[in-house]
Amino acid sequence: MAGKQKKFIQGNEACAEGALYAGCRFYAGYPITPSTEIMEIMAARLPRIGGAFIQMEDEIASVSAIVGAALGGMKSMTATSGPGFSLMQEGFGYACMTEVPCVVVNVMRSGPSTGYPTGPSQSDVMQAKWGTHGDHPAIVLSPSSVQEALYETIRAFNLSEIYRTPVTILYDEVIGHMREAVTIPAPGDIEVVERQKPNCPASEYKPYEVKNGKVAPLAAYGEGYRFHVTGLYHAADGFPTGNFKLIQEANERLISKVENNREHIWKNEEFYLDDAEIGVFAYGVCAKSAKFAVKELRKKGVKVGLLRPLTIWPFPDDAVLEMARKVKTIIVPEMNLGQIINEVSRASKGQCEVRGLFRVDTDPIHPKQIMSAIMGKPVDATVIPNEVMIERDMIDG
Repeated sequence: MAGKQKKFIQGNEACAEGALYAGCRFYAGYPITPSTEIMEIMAARLPRIGGAFIQMEDEIASVSAIVGAALGGMKSMTATSGPGFSLMQEGFGYACMTEVPCVVVNVMRSGPSTGYPTGPSQSDVMQAKWGTHGDHPAIVLSPSSVQEALYETIRAFNLSEIYRTPVTILYDEVIGHMREAVTIPAPGDIEVVERQKPNCPASEYKPYEVKNGKVAPLAAYGEGYRFHVTGLYHAADGFPTGNFKLIQEANERLISKVENNREHIWKNEEFYLDDAEIGVFAYGVCAKSAKFAVKELRKKGVKVGLLRPLTIWPFPDDAVLEMARKVKTIIVPEMNLGQIINEVSRASKGQCEVRGLFRVDTDPIHPKQIMSAIMGKPVDATVIPNEVMIERDMIDG
């Protein structure tokens, strides 16, 4: 692998670069707009470096294949959009239950159903948390730039390996297809985490035996360790169990291994929040518009700040509550009809007013709309031309 490189690439390309940097060597997927470029790049690149690519018959098969590859010891990934993400949910739940590390990218588009395949949306935010059945852990990352698409993909693989769980990367069509100057780090510049392997004799290995912490070492099939994997509730040896106590403990442990490590998983950006009287909570491409709006209003003396989560789930409750205690109002712009705003309201605990700004016409929320909402003015619901989206401050933001 070459040293540090500068490239002018789109978000989906950056995501693929991040996956390769993190050591992803298996990709199974099915083409779907607006994520297909990730699949195309992985199809071209993986065979050159000893990896494997398979185009599956659908998204159900895709998520199943990456679970199998991960059990075989390979870092694995798939990418999709809303309809495909829905199809993956049963397999995603299987990965949660069996504690198999893998990464799923959802490049969101407007929906429901087929919707508007080439238009952006943020309508899968709650699906990323609750999409599969049962109580299960959720780690969901949301980059707001092309550079972050690369970095957050690396982080997704690291978190997946650390906590033995599937991790979702959630961004929208704009981030997926916009182009920015990106630095691809040299090998070793960013830490790449490998899964913890067992150090006991093969005859003594139990795939779900937790001795230290909440995450058990994971062997790979083919390394001499024989073990059982099932989506049923199971004991430490991996075989099904009907023991009520073990079932309770197992489900609680699945959640706690993530929830008890929120401080290590959370990643947020705070922008002009020290003296802010009005706060904005924005993620993904909306955060680009929000940061631009905050900069423009700060020039006019308006005390407004931005909290931008790069980790959506687990939700950054502590950061939201801290902001709520400082400001009078929190504005939540979303490209849906109100999803994450409910979490902001919950985490604020009544400390301030929370107001939403929603847009679902397949165009991004414009900085002027956010500025109007901050100033308490009526927000123009008509489509506003997005020339400002190409301004330098916004691209760098």
